[in-house]
Amino acid sequence: MKAKNLKFIAIIAIVLLAGFSLSCVSFSRGSLFNILIKSAPAFIKAFEDITPEQEYYIGRAVGANILGMYRIYDRDRELTLYLNKICRAITVNSQRPDIYNGYHLAILDSDEINAFATSGGHIFVTRGLIACAESEDALAGVIAHEVAHIQLQHGLKAIKNARMNQALIQTGSAAVSEALPLGELTNIFTESIGEVINTMVISGYSQTQEFEADVTAITLMAAAGYDPAGLMVMLRTLEKNYNPSGSGFGKTHPGPAQRIANAEKTLSSYKSDNSGQYRQARYSAIVK
Repeated sequence: MKAKNLKFIAIIAIVLLAGFSLSCVSFSRGSLFNILIKSAPAFIKAFEDITPEQEYYIGRAVGANILGMYRIYDRDRELTLYLNKICRAITVNSQRPDIYNGYHLAILDSDEINAFATSGGHIFVTRGLIACAESEDALAGVIAHEVAHIQLQHGLKAIKNARMNQALIQTGSAAVSEALPLGELTNIFTESIGEVINTMVISGYSQTQEFEADVTAITLMAAAGYDPAGLMVMLRTLEKNYNPSGSGFGKTHPGPAQRIANAEKTLSSYKSDNSGQYRQARYSAIVK
């Protein structure tokens, strides 16, 4: 760990302990030292980087949980292969073409309009969402958005946030009781799969992260030779189906109108063309 991170951790610990000392609890020098010793592993762990191997296995566990909620649609292998080819075109031309076990896309057998991506490179797109797409470029916009979540490590940030929150909670408990076993401080850092599931499926990513994924998706599409305007076409289609009180993307995403307004700022930097017409025959033959 870098020295500046260790200094930051030390500052946090000192501020926390000072806060407790100035409020309702007073400590001897020995007590303060014991609390600091107990708290240090928690904060160090919170700032540790997650390795590519850990990133993959976390993502695989998250994917398994998603498949506990949805069934895989495996009755159209040609469609699945087609979507994976789009995904490959996007990722191979990106700044992160390779991850620990590659990128893999599967279709979920659901009329719900939604898509998910795990840190391990697993991308899930529902039949309902595919049915909304009017072109290959629109599908590429959806896939590029999910690839962006993976490359920007939004799922892992949910774990890091959970680690820090738990570290603060446990440190406060240690300061109050000065009796929290060190084992409890280290055990809380088992990777929080539930936290990622909650973020992806229940509460959704933050508005900032969704906007960031849209902007990155535009860049990914342009690099792969797709028309970035395809994302805007897809967002306008989603706007027609937006229901924030229902299931699907409306429950976990900002309103499409907000996303369109934000993405248009980036889209203006790219020149849209009519190259999509050359892909339309392929799209029409496969997406039935």
